[in-house]
Amino acid sequence: MSSENVKHIVLILSGKGGVGKSSITTQLALSLTLAGHSVGILDIDLTGPSIPRLLGLESAKITQAPGGWVPVEVHPSQVLPRTHSQQQPHASQNGISNGNGAESVNGANTLLTITGTQSDTQKKIGSLYAISLAFLLPSRSSAVVWRGPKKTAMVRQFLTDVLWPPLDYLLIDTPPGTSDEHISLAETLLTKTLPHQLSGAVIVTTPQAVAVSDVKKEINFCRKVGIEVLGVVENMSGFVCECCGERANLFGKGGGEVMSGDFGVRFLGGVPVDMAWGSLVEEGRRPLYGEVKNNGDDEEEDGDGERRCEREDVARDEGLLVDKYRSCALCGVFEGITRQLVDIVEGRGSEDG
Repeated sequence: MSSENVKHIVLILSGKGGVGKSSITTQLALSLTLAGHSVGILDIDLTGPSIPRLLGLESAKITQAPGGWVPVEVHPSQVLPRTHSQQQPHASQNGISNGNGAESVNGANTLLTITGTQSDTQKKIGSLYAISLAFLLPSRSSAVVWRGPKKTAMVRQFLTDVLWPPLDYLLIDTPPGTSDEHISLAETLLTKTLPHQLSGAVIVTTPQAVAVSDVKKEINFCRKVGIEVLGVVENMSGFVCECCGERANLFGKGGGEVMSGDFGVRFLGGVPVDMAWGSLVEEGRRPLYGEVKNNGDDEEEDGDGERRCEREDVARDEGLLVDKYRSCALCGVFEGITRQLVDIVEGRGSEDG
């Protein structure tokens, strides 16, 4: 790795699979670029790499250059065009964590306030790059059947042989657990990086007790190997219906915040489930809230007696992912989380020297 080109390295960790580490990593990266920072994503989930799919870059390939690999450019630094104001979801009226562990309705960190601001202003954004084993595989369905030593060697190669351009932040998306990849990652970063490069780790959990129990092990792992825990993000923290705006806590609520208090680490915020984010990364559709119509027959009903509704058909938007993300309700949530993360990382850096 071109160590002198990377200012801050942040690990995204969790002791449990399926909690949304890759989704959190992607949205943190997009939010950081919207704040003007240059960002890189390193995907070391070798057997289940999903960053290329989330970024819409499944057909991209890594370029080999003298001295190492050149990462894939997601987008360059640029000024995003002004976008039209869109009706926002009712999420802010149903209480979304404001990044400090509290819920607010009309505060500065609600979805409605933040997303509206971002949608109506021009944005000077930072560049975004990514590298993943998926870029080296013949197809996205190719299986990686490797033993521990080969995984360890691959992680070390990713950490030493990637020719990153100047980056403010390098986010490392990791597999679940505390296995060979994590040990290799910790050993390499703690012994071969410049002072203060490894800023620490963001821990991702979901509210359920079974997830929190596994994630506690990840915090203990960080403390054993000497990696600072920067904060905890509770993913899947409620679901907000796009049609009616009602919020349901499908997976419970507050487990991540309670765990943060038990371990004395910062709770960065809760992230609700947003179907528009899924449509954005799966279909490339710019999020559009609050526009629902009948399917054409007022009398036709489904088996449950509910009149079928469908969202307005929106043509696939070929614009940049980061531009379309500005219209997503979660953009506001991550602006608050990102602001806290930057304050922690850069605030500590200025104090240390």
